[in-house]
Amino acid sequence: MPPPLHLGLPMWANPDWRGGLYPPHGGGDGHLADYARVFSAVEGNTTFYSGAPRPETVAAWSRQAPSAFRFCFKLPASLTHERRLVGVAADLEAFLATLAPLRDRLGPVMIQLPRDFGADELPRLDAVLSRWPRAIPCAVEVRHSDFFHKGAAETALNRLLISHGVNRVMLDVRPLFSTPAGDHPGMRQAQGEKPKRPLHVLSTANHPVVRFIGHVDAAINIRYFAPWIERLSLWIKRGKTPFLLVHTADNRQAPELARRLYRDLALRADLPALPAFPGERQTRLF
Repeated sequence: MPPPLHLGLPMWANPDWRGGLYPPHGGGDGHLADYARVFSAVEGNTTFYSGAPRPETVAAWSRQAPSAFRFCFKLPASLTHERRLVGVAADLEAFLATLAPLRDRLGPVMIQLPRDFGADELPRLDAVLSRWPRAIPCAVEVRHSDFFHKGAAETALNRLLISHGVNRVMLDVRPLFSTPAGDHPGMRQAQGEKPKRPLHVLSTANHPVVRFIGHVDAAINIRYFAPWIERLSLWIKRGKTPFLLVHTADNRQAPELARRLYRDLALRADLPALPAFPGERQTRLF
């Protein structure tokens, strides 16, 4: 049975997580299985940059991921950024067909749109969503400033998403931009890459997607996450299944931050405790 909330990170393969989330020694072949023992979702960014994975890769993921796990892949940038959703029907169908072996382990597939994709291009998004398979949840992340002014453009976007039963991704960059980056290279890179947009909290479908981009200062993250506890708890109470995807500036501390935020949320929403990290469990044996 799926959990009431799916918690995940922006990846599952990261050598920096050895000795914590993962055992200190060993290759990456078992990382997905170890990851899925703790987290119930993952943000699949590789498809954004590299396109559809190979069929044998998808088959391996299918074998390793438990039934309650959810993969949240992104549409390839070739469809969203290069072609701007124009004439992509066949390629979209092929991309989703490649993921078919994962079946019900697909979480919201994310359509991340360019920063200059504005209201005049919404008919293109409408055309894609009109063809979207009902069995696969979908989420849309917009970055154009017009969609954050609570005006006609944002109203049109939200109505479009609601009409198709599609989730609007909520990108929370407040912790990341709460202080200057200073001399921290991860902070400088993250602030350069992430769009500095206001946070508009709105659930347009049954799987609200929250991408929480953390700071290197844990206290800042805890402060900015506090309002999310009430909102996520409310969505769960209403029968929705939120996805909380936790980043940090260089993602080295992402597992620990996700565990801390989940612990605070679990106290309010009556969620089960997370299992111990496989790497920490192995360390305690010796």
